[in-house]
Amino acid sequence: MTHPRVVIVGAGIVGANLADELALRGWTDVTVLDQGPLPLTGGSTSHAPGLVFQANSSRTMLRMATYTRDKLASLDVDGAWCFNPVGGLEVATTPARLTELERRLGWLTAAGVAGEVLTPAECVAAHPLLDVEQVLGGLHVPTDGLAKASRAVTALIRRASAAGVEFRGGVRVLDVEQTGGRVTGVRTADGVVPADVVVSAAGFWGPAVGAMVGMKVPLLPLAHQYARTGQVAELVGRNPELLEAGLPILRHQDADLYYREHGDRVGIGSYAHRPMPVRLDELPEGEVSAASMPSMLPFTEEDFAPSWEDSLRLLPALAQTKVEEGFNGVFSFTPDGGSLVGESREVAGFFVAEAVWVTHSAGVARAVAELLVDGRSSYDLHALDVHRFEDVQLTDEYVSETAQQNFVEVYDVLHPLQPRESPRNLRVSPFHSREKALGAFFLESGGWERPHWYEANAGLLADLPAEWTPPAREPWAARFHSPIAAAEAWKTRTAVAMYDMTPLKRVVVRGPGAVEFLEGITTAKMDKSVGSVTYTLFLDTAGGIRSDVTVARLGAQEFQIGVNSGADVVHLERTAPAGVSVTDTTGATCCIGLWGPRARDVVTRVSRDDFSDEALKYFRAKPAVVGGVPVTAMRLSYVGELGWEIYTSAEHGARLWDALWEAGQESGIVAAGRAAFNSLRLEKGYRSWGTDMTIEHDPYAAGVGFAVRSPLDSFVGGPALEGRAQRTPDQRLVCLTVDDGTSVVLGGEPVLVDGAPAGYVTSAAFGHTVGRPIAYAWLPGATAVGDHVQISYFGRPVAATVAAEPLVDPGMEKIRG
Repeated sequence: MTHPRVVIVGAGIVGANLADELALRGWTDVTVLDQGPLPLTGGSTSHAPGLVFQANSSRTMLRMATYTRDKLASLDVDGAWCFNPVGGLEVATTPARLTELERRLGWLTAAGVAGEVLTPAECVAAHPLLDVEQVLGGLHVPTDGLAKASRAVTALIRRASAAGVEFRGGVRVLDVEQTGGRVTGVRTADGVVPADVVVSAAGFWGPAVGAMVGMKVPLLPLAHQYARTGQVAELVGRNPELLEAGLPILRHQDADLYYREHGDRVGIGSYAHRPMPVRLDELPEGEVSAASMPSMLPFTEEDFAPSWEDSLRLLPALAQTKVEEGFNGVFSFTPDGGSLVGESREVAGFFVAEAVWVTHSAGVARAVAELLVDGRSSYDLHALDVHRFEDVQLTDEYVSETAQQNFVEVYDVLHPLQPRESPRNLRVSPFHSREKALGAFFLESGGWERPHWYEANAGLLADLPAEWTPPAREPWAARFHSPIAAAEAWKTRTAVAMYDMTPLKRVVVRGPGAVEFLEGITTAKMDKSVGSVTYTLFLDTAGGIRSDVTVARLGAQEFQIGVNSGADVVHLERTAPAGVSVTDTTGATCCIGLWGPRARDVVTRVSRDDFSDEALKYFRAKPAVVGGVPVTAMRLSYVGELGWEIYTSAEHGARLWDALWEAGQESGIVAAGRAAFNSLRLEKGYRSWGTDMTIEHDPYAAGVGFAVRSPLDSFVGGPALEGRAQRTPDQRLVCLTVDDGTSVVLGGEPVLVDGAPAGYVTSAAFGHTVGRPIAYAWLPGATAVGDHVQISYFGRPVAATVAAEPLVDPGMEKIRG
């Protein structure tokens, strides 16, 4: 059996791992090229300090770190280690950090990784150089440790080479050749290396390689300080020369510092200094050695001075020594701090695996190898997908500012809802000025300004019935939240509310064959009457949920699809047959969600069209005129109330808002934000893709099996679902209500069954209609309604009960009213 010819650009820890992962899967027609010498190429891998801390708010990144740890631990070079499991210790010197460590322990627990929050005395027992007076506690993870990245590359090159992979050092890539929109090879000074697939694992050179195919790789090279002390008396004789370290790797995140041993010396890494962007054309050239390489820039002592003082306070033993050597090492940062993985939109067969640190290197390599060999990854990659950014987020200005901000915040305690402070107002809906006038509190996502509540509704709190009055929240859950959300939810359930739904991405698919195309890639029947609206799924070949979408048939061969991200748009573009066009209309259009029991009263005041149940049934769409504005009205609601999503072009948006707003005054209309929306959608049990369900889950376990049609062999992913509807899944998504009625968790927390970790929370909110907090969680498939569980919230057990769903309007009378 022949396999595609693969060229990997970059022989660092990612490229070498990818070559090895492909070879392990039988793909050996692989060539790895690097402009530097092998195995020390001169990139970030060559000087990486190699700290592998597994804790991460992303389950995917946490799992990738665990895989990297396990894989590197299985490697050696002539008996010398590639991973030293010394453990990891993150210390807190402030109460806020100590609380954050409990949250980090929750992420680990939810993923099955053991850890413990230690007392100050226990921290010093684990790492005797610490000053007990400086620390309030620490998170200890025994399976964290040190990766010897350069040695691991040697081991991986040896193993992959033995399997038939070719590695070539000292080869500069000049261009990526293509024909008909597909890669055909990589041009070097020595000629063209033929290729069916090219993967850029070039690290901070990634943007230059991406530019060869016209692909924007949103990555900024930044310098990061690393220093080594002289001999530390307390470490003399403690570590054998080949072992290098025996104490846990150490993080002092309150001062943006980390530490590791180098024999009887201490290495210190600092993120405490000013961001130092690096221009590739200014990097030094010349012979590469362990002490000199393009990615190692001169040490700037003045930037390190405050970090040295912080280090002396935490580790007093350092006072007897000094910094003897240091450098500013170049690493990759992205607008959101995440890695970049996926296939180019512009040229088929060109993939990237960039902005990947040693910590996650083997995991990312495994994911890319799975994409190439199997067509899908076993990891949920949506937060790493290279197409997750909008066009405005790909500009040099945006990438530079946000990547530098991520450098500054790399160790900060960040709330899940915390928005970036700059740049802002990049994308605003046509309703923005009206929302500002109503005192909207905006959070940001995908560059969009999204109202979360409106200060104009604060006066409603005085009228809020007792049963709708929410309890006070503890400080963490109260951040980026307002009790005004309760008033907005109340008005949505009892009167009528307007929601700005403009940021939800919209795509129009049209042309001969559009019906057959969509039926082949979705789980629902598409050949319905014009005006039908269908909730459906994109699956991968293994039956995992690639996305959930809403498809409205606007014409015989025209469909509007509400999708989740740019990755969905790229998926449609790649799979669409000739003659079928895919157009992202999000920026040219806008949408108001008009929902509530009085919604029909409002719309009939400003429209001559028939909005009765008979004329526009649930999950139907039709053109109409509202307030003199031509619109498309869709009868659906993700808050579980009567109403419509009303779409029009952006030029008419302000007029549409004003018409509905004026018409709604006598019905008690309010503008409502995402905080109320999220609460209401959880009460109805509506899933959020990327949070509640991902490509790692199948429809039946996720509770969306109703969206799957028969026969299963008629759409992508269907055959893999054969028999699953009748089986009890290992894990399934369930609804929990919190017993104390007050504790609002935020997502990601572990859930314990019979005292043992058994799952994790996805989405959570206070259910204003039901008067208690709600959480959705993945738990064992045998979990039943009425079962009692515990959610570990910052280390505190919160009792919860598995509830039947949906919690509100299970008979759908309100939404079909």
